[in-house]
Amino acid sequence: MSPISEAQRKAVRKYKEKVYDRLEISVPKGRKAELQEHAQQHGESLNGFVNRAIDNQVEQDGQKDESHA
Repeated sequence: MSPISEAQRKAVRKYKEKVYDRLEISVPKGRKAELQEHAQQHGESLNGFVNRAIDNQVEQDGQKDESHA
């Protein structure tokens, strides 16, 4: 496997800036490692786990909102 060139890095960075918004979250010290371990046990990256958790909560909140309408 050859090292990634600076041009490749720049292209990836440009692509990510174009198609993704970034969020920064803070968790208590040690919690990040716990979350990473949990995600890994479920075959996910930490980012994938966080996105799934957000999607699940938004869906659950939507169902709550509909039941109160």
